[in-house]
Amino acid sequence: MIVGVPTEIKTEEYRVAITPVGVRELTGHGHEVLVQAGAGEGSSIGDDDYRAVGAQIVPTAAEVFDRADMIMKVKEPQPSEIGMLRPGQILFTYLHLAAYPAEAKGLVDSGAIAIAYETVQLPSGELPLLAPMSEIAGRMAAQAGAHQLEKPAGGRGLLIGGVAGVPPARVLVLGAGNAGRNAAAIASGMGAEVLVLDLNVDRLRHIDEVFHGRIITVKSSMHAIDELVPTADLVVGAVLVAGARAPVIVSEDHVASMRPGSVIVDISIDQGGCIATSRETSHQEPTYVDHGVVHYAVGNIPGAVPNTSTYALTNATMPYAVAIADGLGKALERYPELVPGVNVAHGAVTHPAVAEFLGTDYVPPAEALS
Repeated sequence: MIVGVPTEIKTEEYRVAITPVGVRELTGHGHEVLVQAGAGEGSSIGDDDYRAVGAQIVPTAAEVFDRADMIMKVKEPQPSEIGMLRPGQILFTYLHLAAYPAEAKGLVDSGAIAIAYETVQLPSGELPLLAPMSEIAGRMAAQAGAHQLEKPAGGRGLLIGGVAGVPPARVLVLGAGNAGRNAAAIASGMGAEVLVLDLNVDRLRHIDEVFHGRIITVKSSMHAIDELVPTADLVVGAVLVAGARAPVIVSEDHVASMRPGSVIVDISIDQGGCIATSRETSHQEPTYVDHGVVHYAVGNIPGAVPNTSTYALTNATMPYAVAIADGLGKALERYPELVPGVNVAHGAVTHPAVAEFLGTDYVPPAEALS
């Protein structure tokens, strides 16, 4: 199979879908790898690094899309990229279709087979290809929130960890999954008072066990949101429903109740956001103020640390990418967690949550791929 890796073109996106280690794995299995010239520069990976392990460097994205049987990317395809997809071509990337309905329609119309990293799901419910980016996004959310609390950045002028005799900032993390747990860990490590809300008591119990009570855990409820959001200096939204739009659990009234200069970091924005006042921003213009509250809602948070992110992502995706290149049918049998990753195939929507959000018929992947 010919595997193509184009340069990412989303605003301020510096990651690349493959490292030289990944290229070597694919070429070792007899596959040809095309990498667009300069695709790895943002992640400090040069064209010569790819050439050294057998990749062919091609000048344009158009040539990558035209020649490749499978396209590997990081972010959801932009309109110009969707226009280059063809029926039966495999696209392996983050899709977040519930947040980008126009892109979803374009993928359906293309006839391509689109496999989403974020909906590859193990029987345990774990999301192995979302996990590394969730870890990074969570850790960076705490960093970003701490910075935005500074007065020059528009915040209340708080040091997140406080000092002797002065209390620390109160950080409220919504969701105890990978992103939320990592945000809470970093905020706690900075010395903040941290509270984590989640519906899943087992997740909260795990945090209790790991952090020995240094992080306060609260069973999520409407009452808890009502009581805690107005008291928080920093709210981190880390709510996820695989394949579906993130539920909005913090209303505009809740935001209005927060103190001026408080901060919201909505990690869930790439699934539509879990804060009513959130709208997607970019690394170039990461924040805006609504109801006196600073909002940080960058849709590709890990893109700010592309070297770390690229290597972490490739570590997770490569076994699946090699299996798909060896043959999609066999890959789905060997790794059944890939089946829910198939979001679109041959003009059909093949993930139930995506189909429900888009208001279209759901077709089982096996039926669409037969």
